Amino acid sequence: MDFLTGGSKNTWKPVMGSDTTTSSYWLNWRGLLCFVWILTAMGIASYLITKYEGASNQKSRHRENVNDEDYGGILYDDEIWKPCLKGIHPAWLMIYRILAFLVLLILIILNAIVDGGSIFYYYTQWTFTLVTIYFGIGSLLSMYGCYQYHNKVGGDKSEGFDEEQAEITNMPNSAKFAGPNDHIHPRQVAGILGYVFQIMFQTLAGAVVLTDCVFWLIMVPFLAIKDYNLNFLIINMHSINAVLLVGDTALNSLRFPWFRIAYFILWTCVFVVFQWIVHACIALWWPYPFLDLSSPFSPIWYLLLALLHLPCYGIFALVIKLKHFLLSKWFPDSNQYVL
Repeated sequence: MDFLTGGSKNTWKPVMGSDTTTSSYWLNWRGLLCFVWILTAMGIASYLITKYEGASNQKSRHRENVNDEDYGGILYDDEIWKPCLKGIHPAWLMIYRILAFLVLLILIILNAIVDGGSIFYYYTQWTFTLVTIYFGIGSLLSMYGCYQYHNKVGGDKSEGFDEEQAEITNMPNSAKFAGPNDHIHPRQVAGILGYVFQIMFQTLAGAVVLTDCVFWLIMVPFLAIKDYNLNFLIINMHSINAVLLVGDTALNSLRFPWFRIAYFILWTCVFVVFQWIVHACIALWWPYPFLDLSSPFSPIWYLLLALLHLPCYGIFALVIKLKHFLLSKWFPDSNQYVL
């Protein structure tokens, strides 16, 4: 068990700061500025979602002669479960997602057993849990996809289906988004669960980078000063989530439109608001010292944390761009990923 927990020596626990249940803790210039940062971030995120999310908005942009591929808000049903290359059977992506789900589920259960339910007080565990749910839903959707693949693409129909898909992919936008009376658009738009899965993917893309960067670049140096031991669970909680998500990214066909950074922003804002509500009701230590509003530098920390979302999301966007470039260069005839 010491291998998992790191033993009881040289451990560090947060120190109680100011009483967070008093009105003076919140009603001051620091609290006001931090509230403005959070409210502004949530407002921008809500605007992006309202403007760009959904197939209906995609069609309206088409009517306004705006290039739909610049936004990618549309999501087709087969993009949820098919791999990025035609030569890869959907079953491989399904197997990968099932294995990833089991590994993550085991790790989070072990962490809960070792450290208790208080682990869900941290942003890391929020994100880790969401990654686990993502792979759980992905496993189910891939099972459904393999069934669809067997019925529609299996046997002698596979070659004709691939050719038809290639023709559709190469069509101009006007053909792709034809009206319901046109019969040149056989691809089915994803349902609600498919869109939820896509949104989770892009939320996690930024959240895992933010989690791991903050931990390894900010928290670990601070904890090293306190002689805190990094155990097996802590190291895995801040590494394997990113590794498995990048692996899924390398295999899947999910698009990565920029406007869905909004969900990543909302995810973090919801966590911060949750912490505020908890601390307003209970005098408790902060899971991350930079969230403490008693510090005169707290508005700067909050602003830096908000701005950090852009490079974190951008790093994953670069990974997606690199993937598209390599697939187009190495597998031009087999590539079925749409950027």
